Amino acid sequence: MSVSCLYIHIPFCVKKCVYCDFFSVPYDESLARAYTGALCKELYLKSSRADGLKTVYLGGGTPSLLREECFTRIVSCLRDNYQILNDAEISVEVNPGTLNQEKADLIRSLNINRVSLGVQSFNDDELKVLGRIHSADDAVCSVELIRESGLHNFSMDLMYGIPGQSMDSWRETIAMAVECMPKHISTYELTFEEGTPICDMMKKPDEELILDMYNHAIDCLANHAYEQYEISNFAQSGFHCVHNLNYWDRGGYIGAGAGAHSFINGIRSHNVNDIYAYIERLNSDLIPEIESMSVSPEESLKESLFLSLRKRDGMNIIEAKKLGFDIIAAGKELITEGYLEIKDGCLRITRNGISLTNALIIRLFTNLRL
Repeated sequence: MSVSCLYIHIPFCVKKCVYCDFFSVPYDESLARAYTGALCKELYLKSSRADGLKTVYLGGGTPSLLREECFTRIVSCLRDNYQILNDAEISVEVNPGTLNQEKADLIRSLNINRVSLGVQSFNDDELKVLGRIHSADDAVCSVELIRESGLHNFSMDLMYGIPGQSMDSWRETIAMAVECMPKHISTYELTFEEGTPICDMMKKPDEELILDMYNHAIDCLANHAYEQYEISNFAQSGFHCVHNLNYWDRGGYIGAGAGAHSFINGIRSHNVNDIYAYIERLNSDLIPEIESMSVSPEESLKESLFLSLRKRDGMNIIEAKKLGFDIIAAGKELITEGYLEIKDGCLRITRNGISLTNALIIRLFTNLRL
């Protein structure tokens, strides 16, 4: 069975942010050219796995660091080797500080129709804490460049729980984001991943403050016509991220690039996350996957429940029964306590329960004996 979603990993950054645990390397122009050639070969070798693509997502890293030659080559390779549906969502991640008018115009000319802008904060002190290379003014300028190029469908990533961040500062960041009028806003709690510099440098903020920030984002964005359709994601009507929805629905996807993951026919695989080994393997016409594993029925059930309940629509009760879930019985106490509800044939988390999502899912796993 073929898949219709493709993720392309561009691993280059000016410098690594202190909280980031994604695979990335410092930008080097000659290495970027060699990587682009290898990536195009992988895209060609994996093209038989795809149906007509409904989403393509270029993530990183910082894809907007690529020179015009490399960017154009990757997109041309895509169009030469894949059928891309007329209404496909084609996204690229862009970091403020790496975007100018020429690059914005290039993105538009290549028919990329969605931009994800990594703003994180509109407070310069907080950006420095995160190790970001841009300023708040750079972020505002990037929005203007995106608009001037005709790329009206753009998303904005924001982060809360940053060490030293106050509630007032978070309110200002949310207000500024709304003023920029993106079609989509993602708000992520800063996670202190083991092995990242921020773990050793800073203390995690107070949990009560983090909860207040999250609740403020939900309320403020709802007041400005942003629907919360997943725990961390908000969109104006008609602008949900199709690519991410495929992940949350456990749809199949192809991953291309160093460190990229794929999920096809119940099998997860991932590429080598050493850029030199990645290039070497593809220069030898070898697909650079180093590990693959079949997802067990039990893990599939857990993933389905976990991902469905992260979405505001919840989990369809009839579909759950087909998967072997008696979710009504398992969630009976949580429904009584007001954390879960049944709506439109689905079990979903209520507003009272949304900040406790992970704990509620664990209780459901326990009740289901998963």
